[in-house]
Amino acid sequence: MLRIYGYSKTEGLQHFSELAELTTANYDWYWVDFEKPTQDEVGLLRTYFQFHPLAIEDCLHDLQRPKIDYYDDHTFFVFHALHKKSLDRSEINLFLGEDFVVTFHKQPCEEIDSVERLLKRNNGQNNNLDEYFILYQLLDNVVDHYFPIVYEIEDHINEIEDNTKNLTMEQLLEELFDRRSELLKIRQTIHPMRDLLYRMLYTHPLEGVQERREYFADVYDHLIKAAEIVASNREMTQDIRDSYLSLNSHQTNRTMQILTVISVIFMPLTFVVGVYGMNFVNMPELETESGYYVVWFIMIAMVVTMVFWFKKKGWFD
Repeated sequence: MLRIYGYSKTEGLQHFSELAELTTANYDWYWVDFEKPTQDEVGLLRTYFQFHPLAIEDCLHDLQRPKIDYYDDHTFFVFHALHKKSLDRSEINLFLGEDFVVTFHKQPCEEIDSVERLLKRNNGQNNNLDEYFILYQLLDNVVDHYFPIVYEIEDHINEIEDNTKNLTMEQLLEELFDRRSELLKIRQTIHPMRDLLYRMLYTHPLEGVQERREYFADVYDHLIKAAEIVASNREMTQDIRDSYLSLNSHQTNRTMQILTVISVIFMPLTFVVGVYGMNFVNMPELETESGYYVVWFIMIAMVVTMVFWFKKKGWFD
C-alpha cells in the first residue's frame, strides 16, 4: 500500500492516489510511504525513484543495523521500532532527498501513522514543514515509544525486589532472568539508534539536521536517557540476583549447620549404644542393677551439655 502526500506553501498538504499525479502537481516536497508493499510496488524503488541498489537491497533484507548511508542524490536511513508486547524489532527505512521523503516498512507502523496524523494537523498552520520535519517527527516517535516499554520493565523489577506476589525463590529468579533478557533486547535496539543520532549530529551532518540541531539533539538526549535507564535496570537485576543467591546460600548453610549440630549430638549417643550393644560375656556393667538408668543419665547429660555449649557458642542463633 502506498500513501502519497505533496506539500506546497501555497496549497498546503495534498493527497495523491497515484505516483503519476506527482509529475503534474505543484509541490515543494513530497512524501511516499510504502506499507507492506507488493512486488510491483517494491519495483518502484528501482524504476521510478532510481534509488541506489545497495539501499534497496537493505530494504528487502530484514533487520539491518540502524545506520545512515550517504549517496549522490539521497541519504538512506535505517531505524528500529519496538513492539510493546513482544519486544520484537521492526525495521523502518527512509530515503531522504532535496525535495522528497520515502519511507519503507513491511509491517504496519504506529510511528508512521502518528507522523501522518501530525502532518495533517499542522497543515496550513506551520509554514516550516519540509522533508526534515518528517525525519525528525519519525525519529522522535520511534524513541518516545521506547520509554513506556522501559518503564514497564522497571516496574516489574521493583515488584520482584519487593516480592509483592509472594513468589518462591525459584519463581522470582525465573522472572528476574526474563526481565534481564528483555532489557538485553532493548539495549540491542537503543544503543545502535543512539550511535546513529550521534553520526547525524556530529559526523557529516546534513544541512537540514544542522538547521534543526536542537530538535535532533533532544532526540539524542532521550536515547542517552533510555540507555542509562536500561543500564541501571540491568545493574539492579544483577544486584537482586546476587542478593537472592546470597540469601539462598545462607539458608542452605543454615540448614547444613542445624543438621550438623543434630548429627554431632547423636554421635556420642551412638557411641554409647554401640559399646553396650557389644556381645562380650565379661562386661561388668551388664550385671549392675541400676546400669540401665545410669547409661540413660549419662546420655541425657551429654545431650544437655552439648546443647548448652552449642547455644553458648551461638550455633542456634
